[in-house]
Amino acid sequence: MIARTAVAQDDTSGDGTTSTVIFIGELMKQSERYIDEGMHPRVLVDGFEIAKRATLQFLEKFKTPVVMGDEPDKEMLKMVARTTLRTKLYEALADQLTDIVVNSVLCIRKPEEPIDLFMVEIMHMRHKFDVDTRLVEGLVLDHGSRHPDMKRRAENCHILTCNVSLEYEKSEINAGFFYSNAEQREAMVAAERRSVDEKVQKIIDLKNKVCAGNDNNFVVINQKGIDPPSLDLLARAGWNLVVVALRVNIVALRRAKRRNMERLVLACGGEAVNSVDDITPECLGWAGLVYEHVLGEEKYTFVENVKNPHSCTILIKGPNDHTIAQIKDAVRDGLRAVKNTIEDEAVVLGAGAFEVAARQYLVNEVKKTVQGRAQLGVEAFADALLVVPKILAENSGLDTQDVIIELAGEHDKGNVVGLNLHTGEPIDPQMEGIFDNYSVKRQIINSGYVRGLTVPHALIHLLYTFSPPK
Repeated sequence: MIARTAVAQDDTSGDGTTSTVIFIGELMKQSERYIDEGMHPRVLVDGFEIAKRATLQFLEKFKTPVVMGDEPDKEMLKMVARTTLRTKLYEALADQLTDIVVNSVLCIRKPEEPIDLFMVEIMHMRHKFDVDTRLVEGLVLDHGSRHPDMKRRAENCHILTCNVSLEYEKSEINAGFFYSNAEQREAMVAAERRSVDEKVQKIIDLKNKVCAGNDNNFVVINQKGIDPPSLDLLARAGWNLVVVALRVNIVALRRAKRRNMERLVLACGGEAVNSVDDITPECLGWAGLVYEHVLGEEKYTFVENVKNPHSCTILIKGPNDHTIAQIKDAVRDGLRAVKNTIEDEAVVLGAGAFEVAARQYLVNEVKKTVQGRAQLGVEAFADALLVVPKILAENSGLDTQDVIIELAGEHDKGNVVGLNLHTGEPIDPQMEGIFDNYSVKRQIINSGYVRGLTVPHALIHLLYTFSPPK
């Protein structure tokens, strides 16, 4: 159940899975301690419910509003992304990826529309070092050109994005073709070939129309197949024609991505067409540079220098698979953190500041308003919140008790402080630029509360099963 809660946390917020798990564990630990001392689970549950509602109300007051209009606060987004990335990567790499993550989200963002992070393609190459990771304001395809006579580098390119079969295809229904002699068979084969050649010729005619009198190039990016005769026709049409096939046969299909069609249109402009019958220059996109990069047996096609892109690619590089996987996970979390900030229009002070402040609020104010033994449930919930700064201190080699006492003392004085992991001293998270997502904190409290009641609810069930009320 805890694993499912962590998965739900990741699906909902994209971050906070570790905090959710340790918060649930601490709630269970606190529950066990009080129940062992003789407290009835029902009383403990009542206290948890009061504390949860009070914590969510405190979170609403504690959050810091952020204005996200047509021009978002880029510096705030960088601070949120940096806070997230530094929990997963070393500082130098995290700081480098901060700009990449923020710029990629701002690239795909459209005012008054939901942010679709699928428009950020995450491509990896086992090549060079992790610091060579970069943002490509365009697209990187994991395929190359399919003809030896085609250019490997082209500038000032018209981009035709299409989903048209440029190869002979068998009928999808049961059909038979009958002939009585070899001449009839040859005529049928020629007719089938002529049908495909006519499609290719229409593409060549469009290329001649837009490239006449200039040194522009023409790129065809097709989702379906292009057979060798069609490739040969396109190659012979001129040296300023480049073709990239995303799907040549079933074997090559396994690395193709359907969403690349949508990404290409958003990056380069134009329209994706399903037929070449009525293609016009208005259907074409534009890219200043298209080139092929060969790495071992793999080919990659870069589409760059596009105009006003709304799709981009984060190209992750690293010397081994472990490094690449680590960076990829961190980048995904960073993208979600930036997206959450834009949608929430609010952030929460990090470095354990919220948890300590919420604990002091529950103990000093909320607990006094609760009658009876439910106060102990509120106190248990409040103590469970401190697991986050405790883990931060423990992982930094600091004394957890000293750290918590010092942080709580500063909060009692009215100072909102967090933990400096290097010195162990209290710091102002706002001055240091340490911010967490509001929606992540809210989800942690809700998920942790629900799953943290597992032990009390299980004991209540056992009590009512073996000792039903009279």
